[in-house]
Amino acid sequence: MIVPKLTDRMSQLIATPSVSCTHPDIDMSNLPVIELLADWFRQLGFQIEIQHLNDGKANLIATLGQGPGGLVLSGHTDTVPFNESRWQSDPLKLTERDNKLYGLGTCDMKGFFSVVIEAVMPYLTQPLKQPIIVLATADEESSMSGARALAQQGAPKARYAVIGEPTSLKPIHMHKGIMMEVIRIQGKAGHSSNPALGNNALDAMHDVMGELKQFRKELAQQYQNADFEVSVPTLNLGCIHGGDNPNRICGHCELQYDLRALPGMNNDDLRAEIQTRLKPLAEQHNVELSAEAIFDGVPSFATDKTSSLVKLAEQLTGHTSEAVAFATEAPFLQQMGMETIVLGPGSIDQAHQPDEFMALDQINPMVNVLRQMIEHYCF
Repeated sequence: MIVPKLTDRMSQLIATPSVSCTHPDIDMSNLPVIELLADWFRQLGFQIEIQHLNDGKANLIATLGQGPGGLVLSGHTDTVPFNESRWQSDPLKLTERDNKLYGLGTCDMKGFFSVVIEAVMPYLTQPLKQPIIVLATADEESSMSGARALAQQGAPKARYAVIGEPTSLKPIHMHKGIMMEVIRIQGKAGHSSNPALGNNALDAMHDVMGELKQFRKELAQQYQNADFEVSVPTLNLGCIHGGDNPNRICGHCELQYDLRALPGMNNDDLRAEIQTRLKPLAEQHNVELSAEAIFDGVPSFATDKTSSLVKLAEQLTGHTSEAVAFATEAPFLQQMGMETIVLGPGSIDQAHQPDEFMALDQINPMVNVLRQMIEHYCF
């Protein structure tokens, strides 16, 4: 097998579906993508380690060179689900038109691996002082189980890490955390003609929502960070379901919300505070209230603006580093001791929607940035 050219690599990656989803009937294994990447990097002389996870998922750690430090180039191998009927072209076939490459995962973010391979080509036979390490992870779009497993393992060890999420070649040094939660209230159904016959779960949930809105107001008063477009933590009441008929006292109600915390705030502390505030409402309405995390959540992330990696990325890209609201795997790499930024080709505006694309004019600049980073940190 010969490592194909850049667009051919991207074409093969796009044609290998690897949807991750919380719904088991939609969720797929990413192992075929991992094995494809492993074959390519093995041919290039990288040492290959495949870390198998549950449900047919896996991470790839591909290493060129040796040493205690080095540069990690990291990306996720999964994509979000897709609706083919809403695409102008086959989402699993790389299609070029109007100087753009269309396909599911072109910018978010299978295309990054094709760019990485292009970037490392000049250094395959050169002696490195520090290694080049490529990470390819599982399930970033759902549970982030791949990055969590790497952090738990505490490997690979490296000094610097670049996560190639689509940032339009702008370095990202900070992002908010995210937690998605569900609150369930079990009341007692009864005939609506006499409220005393039951305990209305919707009435209780109304007060729960009021308490959450008050908490949101207090968070916005206590925490601000002007680096973010939305400078305060956000708490979004996302969806609610309850009851079954207008002439019955509502016996059960469920609310789902998300909370995006600023750096310096802790998801577990926030979760505990909410539970403390809601407990009296359950007693007041004589209902059972339970709270559960929909997934484990992602911590907030911040790398100091004065760090060498941020400064180098700003110099190489010509862009001042920024903060964003969307979450990435950055905090998990940071937990492993790596100075981390998020920087990649393509725009987040094209991610998670039909006709996802990467503009061709993003590719060569990203290759050049990665090569200069390799020369700076690995030689």
